[in-house]
Amino acid sequence: MARKPKQGGRGTPATVALEHAAVPFTVHAYAHDPAAASYGGEAAEALGVPAERVFKTLVADVDGVLTVGVVPVSGQLDLKALAAAVGGKRAVMADPAAAERSSGYVLGGISPLGQRRPLRTVVDDSALAHPTVYVSAGRRGLEVELSPADLVALTRAGTAPIGR
Repeated sequence: MARKPKQGGRGTPATVALEHAAVPFTVHAYAHDPAAASYGGEAAEALGVPAERVFKTLVADVDGVLTVGVVPVSGQLDLKALAAAVGGKRAVMADPAAAERSSGYVLGGISPLGQRRPLRTVVDDSALAHPTVYVSAGRRGLEVELSPADLVALTRAGTAPIGR
């Protein structure tokens, strides 16, 4: 997998982080439709990739601590499983404004990579079954493809069955 040159500018914080880490990745752009019901589903369809290889980044509040769950767009985040994976008791979805403030990204474009304030992260263990996975590159209509091992290493994530 080769690095794909970005179009103008220095890229997003996610692509800058990937370049800095010198890991192989590919950027995939598509025309985002603001009326799309699901950002992740839209990405999978637009890129012609099975939905189980495209992962969404969700920010939850686990016992008062913002925590990232990365799960396939074909399913949902299991909040109880996320809490258990980080040794917590209770998880709820984070306030959208808090998620945006913490990550530095807008909803629908939150990447697990290059976040303003790195958060505790758990990647659904189904990612490990694929040679590469897709996650947001930091804005709607832009995905980055990389190995799940690199995703886990760069986000200092744990892996657990947190999707359903």
